[in-house]
Formats: sequence, C-alpha cells, structure tokens
Amino acid sequence: MLGDSLSAGLGLSANDAFPARLQKALKDKGINVAMTNAGVSGDTASGGRDRLDWSVPEGTEAVIVELGANDALRGTDPAVTRAALSDILTWLKARNIAVMLCGMLAPPNYGRDYAERFNTIYPDLAKSFGVPLYPFFLDGVAADAKLNQADGIHPTSQGVDIIVQKMMPRVEAFLGPLIGQHP
Repeated sequence: MLGDSLSAGLGLSANDAFPARLQKALKDKGINVAMTNAGVSGDTASGGRDRLDWSVPEGTEAVIVELGANDALRGTDPAVTRAALSDILTWLKARNIAVMLCGMLAPPNYGRDYAERFNTIYPDLAKSFGVPLYPFFLDGVAADAKLNQADGIHPTSQGVDIIVQKMMPRVEAFLGPLIGQHP
C-alpha cells in the first residue's frame, strides 16, 4: 500500500491502520496476502513517486496506490499531481506490478475549477493505464465526525473498518487473478 497518512494510519495503532485491517479482512475470507504499509504521513503524489525505489521492493506483485489527499489539501496544481501519479503508474507497470488506484476528491474550498481539474485525475489515469479504480478512498467516512479523529481528516479505527468494507469487493476483484481466483 503506497500512500500517505490515510494508509499510514496517523493517530492509530499499526494494527488499526488500513493495510493491516485490509489484510485481516482478506485473511478472514481465506485470501492470504502479505501487505506492507508503505504509507508516509504528509506525503504527496510527487513524494510517493520520489520514494518508489525503496517503498516498493523487488518481488512486489501488487500495489494499491493511495496518494493525492495532501496535494488537494495544499492546493497543488492538479497537473503536478497527475504527472506524479502517471509516473508512479508507469514505473509500476514497467515492472509488471499489478496496480489498483484509489481516488481522492478535492475539498470544496478551492472552487469548482480546481475541483474539476483535480477530480478527473483518477478516473482518467485508471482508464488510460487500464488499472482498477476505487473512486474515493474516504467514501462513507469523509465529513462524518463520528468516523474521523479530532482533526476531521483522518479516520478512526471504525472509519477504517468502513473503508475496508466498502473497498473489499474491488480489492477481491483486483487480487483474484493474482491468486488464481476469478472474481
């Protein structure tokens, strides 16, 4: 899981972070995978690109990419985010590593033009690279005070459970061909 604080599990124990919870949910369904949490709090799409060599070691078969939230929060030019994510996908595909992309949405305070330019990044890249997309990583959790920590941004362990539950069908379909199952 290549990501930022949302996958790193900022404010949570390592066992409550998204990759650990996803791995447990998969194991509970009889799908045994070893997930590595390569989430770095504060990371941007460009930062994720710059650390690919050490974050995705040789022998990695699949990567879930969850980057861009900090880009959106900082108002980074969507062209910069798009280019960095494109570079990440190119790098992973060149190494025959299966990729699933998790989308992010721009916060409304940057205006409609910014949101339109940012929010199209993920579906555009998923289509052009032929990779599965989970449209919005925080679906069902964003802006729900009961499911977020005091900062209003990072999910609680209950919020992480909802993300895992909502993503499971897509993750199972993504992993199916890799583990010899047909979704």
